[in-house]
Amino acid sequence: MRPYLAQCLESIVPAIEGIDAEVWVVDNASEDDSVAYVRRAFPWVHLVENKANVGFSRANNAAICQAQGDFILLLNPDTILSKVTLRQALNLMDSHPQAGALGTMMVNHDGSFALESRRGIPTPATAFYKMSGLCWLFPKHRRFGKYYMQYLDASQASQIEVISGAFMMMRRQTLDEVGFLDEDYFMYGEDIDLSYRILKNGWQNWYLPSPILHYKGESTKLTSMRYVYNFYNAMLIFFNKNLRRTYRGLSWLVKIAVYVCGFLVMIAKFGRRLMVLTSCGTPRERMLFVGSDAAWEAVEDVCRRNHLEAYRCTDLDAVAASPHTRKALYLTLETDTDSEAYTRVIETLRAANARGLNLHIGTYSLKHKTLILPNDCFE
Repeated sequence: MRPYLAQCLESIVPAIEGIDAEVWVVDNASEDDSVAYVRRAFPWVHLVENKANVGFSRANNAAICQAQGDFILLLNPDTILSKVTLRQALNLMDSHPQAGALGTMMVNHDGSFALESRRGIPTPATAFYKMSGLCWLFPKHRRFGKYYMQYLDASQASQIEVISGAFMMMRRQTLDEVGFLDEDYFMYGEDIDLSYRILKNGWQNWYLPSPILHYKGESTKLTSMRYVYNFYNAMLIFFNKNLRRTYRGLSWLVKIAVYVCGFLVMIAKFGRRLMVLTSCGTPRERMLFVGSDAAWEAVEDVCRRNHLEAYRCTDLDAVAASPHTRKALYLTLETDTDSEAYTRVIETLRAANARGLNLHIGTYSLKHKTLILPNDCFE
């Protein structure tokens, strides 16, 4: 977790330039050296060190209570900010006084648009359309595709219903009125619950088409069964708290549907894990690198020690023309060059995806001597 957190904090530095901001990191009893590292490398960060994992809601509430700003931003540690995103978010909030909260365009580590950037309230009907497949068959339909709201133009700012907790900017005034994150949710669902309460109290939720990179669940990918339990349990908490009275006659059906869906997801995850364990060997991962001479030498050394293949390209055009691209898995960029480095990482990744290059993002920092890939880190 520490390398992802360090990278996130490095991307925040140029993003808050010229903005009166304070940064809080809440550590939920991490088992690596994250706390000591943040104290040493980022002494300007306010640090809350929990002795136990108290969950997403309670951890964030601890920082929200102490933060002094007129706006509060919840940000996952496995994200990379563009330099302009925070300023654009604040401008949108200023121009829409009824905007109580705002989410932004999230980009997956393969450059694709993250559907979680915009979601609808998971009413029984909306959840049914998703679980039955109608959401995927008719993604642009305003009723059947409501869960991911794909009928909205992703390049345009728009009002939405649910904002992802990975990037969730809120007015302090709004939080004071509707309350903080509900601590009944340990992990997942708290962003849906808060988004629902914001709308219920007359505020608006907005989507901003300013891209950030989200590695999507770095903190939980190794415990996917726990993820399934927490996610579907959170859906039951949300329904019982907010929708049960409205859909009283469907409560038993909703509970059965949630348990069945969670069970099927667990079976699917177990099957994929079994396939990995029984596969005959793991292919060597090939990487295309764009960066300085010094960074290239360091990356070569890291790859040699960790049995990775690395090839150097001068720019994105060279990546597209490289004979190694077809078999490559990662496109890795150096991030120590200037304040625009993380913005360039996001733009390059999206451009590669638009060109049909099936590449996942990687970054290398000479400052931190770390090669960060979506599923692993090397030092």
